[in-house]
Amino acid sequence: MLGQSAPFSGPSAQLGLEYRIGAEAWFAEVNRRGGIHGRRIRLVSRDDRYEPDLTLANTRRLIQDDGAFALFGYVGTPTVKAVLPLVEATRIPLIAPLTGARLLRQPLQPLVFNLRASYQAEIDRMVDDLVREGRFRIAVLYQNDAFGADGLASVRRALVRHRLKPVAMAAVQRNSREVGGAARDILAGDPNGVIVVSSYPSSAAFSRELYRRGSSAQLMNVSFVGTRALQDALPGGQANGIGVAQVVPFPWDRRVPVVASYQRLMARVQQRPSYGFNSLEGFLAAQLMSEGLRRAGPNPSRAALVAGLESIRNLDLGGFRLQLGPKDHDASSVVELTYLGAQPWEP
Repeated sequence: MLGQSAPFSGPSAQLGLEYRIGAEAWFAEVNRRGGIHGRRIRLVSRDDRYEPDLTLANTRRLIQDDGAFALFGYVGTPTVKAVLPLVEATRIPLIAPLTGARLLRQPLQPLVFNLRASYQAEIDRMVDDLVREGRFRIAVLYQNDAFGADGLASVRRALVRHRLKPVAMAAVQRNSREVGGAARDILAGDPNGVIVVSSYPSSAAFSRELYRRGSSAQLMNVSFVGTRALQDALPGGQANGIGVAQVVPFPWDRRVPVVASYQRLMARVQQRPSYGFNSLEGFLAAQLMSEGLRRAGPNPSRAALVAGLESIRNLDLGGFRLQLGPKDHDASSVVELTYLGAQPWEP
């Protein structure tokens, strides 16, 4: 049994719900084929509303009461940070958390395996593009927690490479839509680019506020924002041109073999299939999890799972490659930039 704590209700619920349905699409296919070494995969998910205290309580329950073999698909930096001491104390692996935080990468966390690229890699790419477009006056809106602090530090490091500093900085509370003061502080710096390090409730509210105040600054979001959720939260036209970094392939490009597989299997678990970056990430993460279990052998232990994951070398899932090792727990370095338009991407 795999244990997951993620937001399935509250303002950030769409992140957890989309990730889980993608993972379940792959796990259902694995079980349909007979499981791994004859064992079926069962994912037990508990709702934490993107609140660290609930994440910690859920994790204790998953380990102590539910007997989780490993933890999988946690969502968010502050929530994962809250459970790291418990992960270490119980020696339970945590696979594919939906966060690019530095604290899971430097120094190496021996029990944590990341599918996605780091926030530093995402922000480096965003800053490089803004500067290339002549947008040197860059501000930062960040969530007032471990996620936002990590993103703010990443922006500072990215700007230093260009001999720049943020022209303005402002914090917002997790899951909050109260952004009027933050928008005022950001606009006081007269930016022509703003990097947003927050989940979609705050990011959407901030975007609406800047639109209302007539700002033409280019908004760039880290991938955690939730692309579909952000677009859904903005009225017609206001999403146009907003940038979002992505760490997985384009979910509608069936020319990529793993995307074609993802779409086919999503259609089996949804009456009306809906595709997106978060559910594709869950789908890819479930494949990473399954490969680790396969390599752990017919009588797996947690130590064997860790060794199995660390043995993955240049594994091609079909246009998305994974690479791990004893000193490298970051499976992918893929980062792409996308820009929202007036219409959804779905055909």
